[in-house]
Amino acid sequence: MLEVHPNLFVGSQADYESHVLFFSGWAVIHACKEPYHRQALGYSGRAVSKTHPEYLIARRPNRLILNLIDADDPTYIPGEIIDASLAFIHENLASDRHVLVHCNQGLSRSPAIAMLYMGNYTNRLPMASFDEAFRQFCQIYPPFAPKGGVYGYLRNRWKLWSGEA
Repeated sequence: MLEVHPNLFVGSQADYESHVLFFSGWAVIHACKEPYHRQALGYSGRAVSKTHPEYLIARRPNRLILNLIDADDPTYIPGEIIDASLAFIHENLASDRHVLVHCNQGLSRSPAIAMLYMGNYTNRLPMASFDEAFRQFCQIYPPFAPKGGVYGYLRNRWKLWSGEA
């Protein structure tokens, strides 16, 4: 688990379960379908129904639980999930809470969300160049290894924000 911005941490499921789960004062984004989204909604099949009101995002006190997989295709990363995550981080940091964004391994989904937050809400990463922002974020969070879909989504979203697209 690494602090990438004041009070904003990125990590893995193991980090959550060993360092955060039993402590108060934390807000958590579970950026992984398994096991948290499944547990929160109580479904046992392949997925919860797309008509379920919490199909993409389950909100619980101080937690945002995402139906987010590490897909190979960026079209499987819903913008609604990312927007809700960025707003959740911003709201909780403004309330002086520690925020952990975690996925299963802490390598792809959770650091991508943190990078998008830092690009959109702070001046720590350059908005004008995705490649430079990516390079700088990798220095802040060295384990960052986004899979194809996450990387594609991140690049597309950054270029949209910066006007590069």
